Amino acid sequence: MAKQPKDTKNAPAADAKGAGGEKKAPGRIKQIGLVAKVVHQQSPKSIPIAVGVALLVLALAVLGGLLTGTLLYWIAMGVPIAFLAGFVVFTRSAQRIQYKMLEGQLGGGMAVLENMRGNWTVEPGVTGSRQMDVVHRVVGRPGVILVGEGAPDRLRGLIASEKKRVARVAYNTPIYDLQVGNGEGQVQISKLQRSLTKLPRNLNKAETSELRYRLKALPASMQMPKGPMPKGAKMPKGPKPQKGS
Repeated sequence: MAKQPKDTKNAPAADAKGAGGEKKAPGRIKQIGLVAKVVHQQSPKSIPIAVGVALLVLALAVLGGLLTGTLLYWIAMGVPIAFLAGFVVFTRSAQRIQYKMLEGQLGGGMAVLENMRGNWTVEPGVTGSRQMDVVHRVVGRPGVILVGEGAPDRLRGLIASEKKRVARVAYNTPIYDLQVGNGEGQVQISKLQRSLTKLPRNLNKAETSELRYRLKALPASMQMPKGPMPKGAKMPKGPKPQKGS
């Protein structure tokens, strides 16, 4: 999962934690149950298909055991493989439904970025406009990636300004940019993570850590709430630009 910049200004409230001082998280089985409920609501055929795939794999294992005379061995091998096959089909369906639900929502791209696996750091909403256009900054082995959500015409100016701002401390580090959407030249939300992971690895771990440290020197231009924003929400105001900057 992508790392989030540390923020020690606003500590979590005590009532949001358990008795031992740790945040309570839903159990894995409960999480799967909640996901299964959403998947069933959005695509009723997905779970039966996943179960059918698992049963098919198990049936093939039983058939192999009957043909070879080693039924117990084939069943012992077939059960975990059948479960894994069904679970893979289920998770892919859940991911596809998640992307569909995030499609067109402001902050949908940010939600995808924050769930990236690997050594990525995501800074949500580093800049934006009053018209709800936002730019997120991602740091990883490729360098700096600016991800825009909103109207393409307005995003071009926002991304160009953020590039200049980042270049002050990034020096010769590559700075990439892309826009989330279904228009020409944009990246669909379902392909966002893949687009970032396909970028060349220009930095090693030490250089990536140094880049993150240098980027901390940049003043925050605005603060974005986490997750997709509801319709009708207003963009928070950023600090007024200083003269001579």
